[in-house]
Amino acid sequence: MNSSMINAMVSMNGLQKKLDVMADNVANVNTVGYKRKEATFQDLLNTVYEQPGEFQQQGRLTPLGFSQGWGSRLSVIQPNLEQGPITDTGNVADLAIQGNAMFEVIVDGAGNRAYTRNGAFQLTVNGNGDTILATAEGYPVVANVAGREGPIVVPDGYKLRVNPDGSLQGVKEDGAAINLGTLKIMQPSRPAALTQVADNLFAVAGNINVDDVLQRITPNADNGVAILQGALEQSNVNLTDELTELINVQRAYQLAARAITSSDTMMGLANSLRR
Repeated sequence: MNSSMINAMVSMNGLQKKLDVMADNVANVNTVGYKRKEATFQDLLNTVYEQPGEFQQQGRLTPLGFSQGWGSRLSVIQPNLEQGPITDTGNVADLAIQGNAMFEVIVDGAGNRAYTRNGAFQLTVNGNGDTILATAEGYPVVANVAGREGPIVVPDGYKLRVNPDGSLQGVKEDGAAINLGTLKIMQPSRPAALTQVADNLFAVAGNINVDDVLQRITPNADNGVAILQGALEQSNVNLTDELTELINVQRAYQLAARAITSSDTMMGLANSLRR
């Protein structure tokens, strides 16, 4: 197999993975809180060839030698955490984050955590009979309540109020309010270390320290983060840009496929030559 076929084959493999990423983005253009995934490529090793001295002819300005590349590979897939458009819903359980931050949720009985921008929450009854704020899949939203972390419990007869700084209150019809804790809001410092998993959630791999990837913050004017109640952040996928890039990737894939066909044809011609 010659170098041109290797180069094209490696490039096609990376382009196929990028097509899969873009297809996932397009499929989630209407998913609340979805963050588009971006694929980053890097060159593989280059082989440097030294040309004989006879190539150094009068008038040549370029140095002797040339390098031969071996294609590119997909190096990393990471989420693009740019702000998506925010729409009002009027639902007290819907929350949107303005700025670079994420909600934290409990995903299993062992207390493992995941992170999301999808604020389409609901008030649901857990196994203890308490009304808590949770995702549509039933994952409790984490808050700091009385000095400890746990679900947000809304007592009977109270309506949930979420302030821009993440503080939580239960409000009665007569206006009386009680403190329900503070939302745990996490700001990612290393988005590439976040892995997108099921249910529009992000997780941190077990061999990575969570504190190196996300830090807890209090929403305020200094960090540009605020919690909006009765609103939802939509997907940050721009369908026009995504389809334009999809066409470019498809053409690059077709070009690499044509290179393999051409190389195969040339090898067949070489094999058929006779002295």
